[in-house]
Amino acid sequence: MDHPTIDGPIIGRTTSESTPWWPEPVLPVTGTPNVVVVLLDDTGFAHLGCYGGLVDTPNYDRLAARGLRYTNFHTTALCSPTRACLLTGRNHHSVGMRALSNFDTGFPNMRGRIARSAGTLAEILREDGFATWAIGKWHLTPMREASAVGPFGDWPLQRGFDRYYGFMQGETDQFHPELYEDNRLVDVPRTPAEGYHVTEDLVDHAIDLVRTQHTMVPERPFFLYLAFGATHAPHQAPDTYLEKWRGRFDEGWDVVRQQVYERQLAMGVVPPGTELAPRNPGVEAWEDLSADERDVACRLQEAFAAMLDHTDAQLGRLLDSLDSLGITDDTVIVALSDNGASQEGRAHGVLDTFRHFNGIDQPLDEAMNRLDAIGTRTSNTNYPWGWAQVGNTPGKRYKQNTHGGGVRDPLIVSWPNGIDQDASGGIRTQFHHVIDLAPTILELVGSASPDEIGGVAQQPIEGTSLAYTFDTKAEDAAAVPTRKESQYFEMQGHRALWYDGWKAVAYHRYGTALDDDVWELYHLDEDFSECHDLADAQPERLAEMVDRFWEEAERYEVLPIMDDAGNLAGTGRLFAGHSTPGTPKNRDEFTYLPPTPRVPPDAGPALGSR
Repeated sequence: MDHPTIDGPIIGRTTSESTPWWPEPVLPVTGTPNVVVVLLDDTGFAHLGCYGGLVDTPNYDRLAARGLRYTNFHTTALCSPTRACLLTGRNHHSVGMRALSNFDTGFPNMRGRIARSAGTLAEILREDGFATWAIGKWHLTPMREASAVGPFGDWPLQRGFDRYYGFMQGETDQFHPELYEDNRLVDVPRTPAEGYHVTEDLVDHAIDLVRTQHTMVPERPFFLYLAFGATHAPHQAPDTYLEKWRGRFDEGWDVVRQQVYERQLAMGVVPPGTELAPRNPGVEAWEDLSADERDVACRLQEAFAAMLDHTDAQLGRLLDSLDSLGITDDTVIVALSDNGASQEGRAHGVLDTFRHFNGIDQPLDEAMNRLDAIGTRTSNTNYPWGWAQVGNTPGKRYKQNTHGGGVRDPLIVSWPNGIDQDASGGIRTQFHHVIDLAPTILELVGSASPDEIGGVAQQPIEGTSLAYTFDTKAEDAAAVPTRKESQYFEMQGHRALWYDGWKAVAYHRYGTALDDDVWELYHLDEDFSECHDLADAQPERLAEMVDRFWEEAERYEVLPIMDDAGNLAGTGRLFAGHSTPGTPKNRDEFTYLPPTPRVPPDAGPALGSR
């Protein structure tokens, strides 16, 4: 019996009359680099040593020395939105992640999950033959769906990752984390008394995945997304790191901020002539604090420094592992933070991070009584505004805001085989945004966003690759114009638009009408730190910028803007009496039977204000 030749086996009555066939394995082109994305949390523009910070970060500095630092890189001002942009290459409103994944406002721009029409890097790269792993903080799933029974549609494994190990929430205790592995909740493997810290655990898992992959299928490239819990509150670190930083910030935030600013100027991280922005509203002069207030503030900053130092050491272990396997040169490493330093520690810092979300200040006498606990496994702290502003030097305001302190962040790209070695250690000043990283990575590995994923038509990529900045010699780098035309920002009613070197920005005050906000205008090409408001001097330019903002707001599904919440605390109050249909909070009775594992707060009864 004759059989036509087909792309597959030829089947006869017996194997001797048949021809076998095997599909070719899906692997990228030989030489395709691995990709590692390392994401810090709430780490400001000025926190890393290579950006002028005073905390020891030799391993981030090591990446910068063999790669490029970007000093005009921007994020969304908040964690979930930045992560959505990073993984999709689209603006956060476009993909349904206006703010935190904890909330679903009932509008398309805030569903608390990434739209299926916005495929992730993991979904694209896995189809192109990559191994894909997510390690660390996720915070892209509606929290009501983060229990042991899901639903799992927006968990990492269902958004393109082969493996996952980390925590789903926006923050976790560093010594007692709420851990997940793949699609299940798991127990912490060791106790703090046995030396456990979640950052070390995350890096252990990352190293294990890399080494196992290299052993079993070394020709298959991998995409590792490593999202640290650090340096989001609570600021916690091993005792040896806490002791290392004792007394290192006793000069206070005014002196330290000046030192960081001068280091930035000397390093070229900020342009010559950049001014140091005035203190943010509510930040007191260090000399005006009482002795007890200074003691508490210093101890809180020491805990932050210890946490960042410890995290850098864990990054070093991962880099050493890549070196030992001989794959560093073939690995693109992208390191960044998700937003600026956090204002959620309030004016004087907190020993319980949820005080901020309830609008409650920290009693000083209580803080003094618990001074020695700060940074340890019995603490849950965040530092004061004064230290947060140091982390955002030389800019103004913080995380959640669309001024520079909220949206200007560090970005380091290292790829020895792909970045001209004469350019290594260089600085790039072209304006870019976190939506530009996904198209950059896709370009570097020779992939592209498909028209469909899982039968769902895909939205266009909205970012612009920054790979064009890699080959530029150091002496020519500043002369290369950005390929970015414009970028809007919106967070909790705070708004901004960058266009052609200018920035219009409005700060929104909780409880006031959006139309009452005052727009400011800065020429960022000449005013890096947003010190000189030109709104009165150039009203026509400002009006054009504001009009362009509203055009982009309509184009990228920013509307409706939440005009009745100016910060996360306001958002929490706004939704305190509302529940998304189908959420467990709508139930009146709960019966927990053994062996029910832990229940995330949003997947249980509504206990707020009770």
